[in-house]
Amino acid sequence: MRRARTWLPGLLLVTPSIIAIGVFVYGMLGWNFRLAMTDKHDEVSEGEFVGLKNFVDIWDQPRWHLSVNHAIVFTIVFVLGALLLGWLLAFLMEKGIRGEGTFRAIYLFPMAISFVATGIVWRWLMNSGTGERAVGLNRLFDWVGLPQWQWFRDPDWGMAAMALPAVWQMSGYIMALFLAGFRGVPEELREAARVDGCTEWGVYRYVVLPLLRPVTLSALIILGHISLKVFDLIVAVSGKQIITDVPAVFMWVAVFDSHDPAKGATIASYIVVSVAIFVIPYLIWSVRKERRS
Repeated sequence: MRRARTWLPGLLLVTPSIIAIGVFVYGMLGWNFRLAMTDKHDEVSEGEFVGLKNFVDIWDQPRWHLSVNHAIVFTIVFVLGALLLGWLLAFLMEKGIRGEGTFRAIYLFPMAISFVATGIVWRWLMNSGTGERAVGLNRLFDWVGLPQWQWFRDPDWGMAAMALPAVWQMSGYIMALFLAGFRGVPEELREAARVDGCTEWGVYRYVVLPLLRPVTLSALIILGHISLKVFDLIVAVSGKQIITDVPAVFMWVAVFDSHDPAKGATIASYIVVSVAIFVIPYLIWSVRKERRS
């Protein structure tokens, strides 16, 4: 009984959360994978088990290839853009500029806005109208004499432009992560490097940046899983257009427009697997790091 008193209250406290996660997260994931392995391609049939047939057949559909390619382009531009801009902002803030608290609040403010609100604003900013019909950024470009763009309607660079709102929204959060990493580097290590003859750039290259690897990995995992399941931003900016199609939008169309639950569950399963590719290695690395420490 004495031993039970040490762990039983804590167990009772977290039991409701464990049950809720087990049912509404892992239970729903299991149900989705089970549905993806059936031939339930309408809303009335029961569906028979077909194994991995749906996972193979979907690669014969051109729209799936297009949505995957779009997701890859979006992920590359979004992740690299947010990492570089967030690192640059943190680097400038780390130098101790005046009004640092104000700048931090300004850079972090987009994080408080939903992707839907961000998409509505950036849909106006990235309006593809030109000439007298130009608004948003195209109007600004016209004033300064720069060429006007098609933005997300461009067949080649549309998904790269679609990543700009996401970069704007998440770069402040990445800045906060990197700024905490910069401030966590002991000043003694920097001074020791300077005494050994390192230039200021050498201090950052050989001392600061290597110590920021855990922060960079965390930021990469966060941005990667956000980009792979992006949905609300795409729909708010361009709607359900083929030119900006991604797996999450394709899943919505398959389930609610085409009324094909099995196809939608198959796409959702691929999204879950792609996110797991980012998250699981990070969890394994974190566990091993805690054991070593």
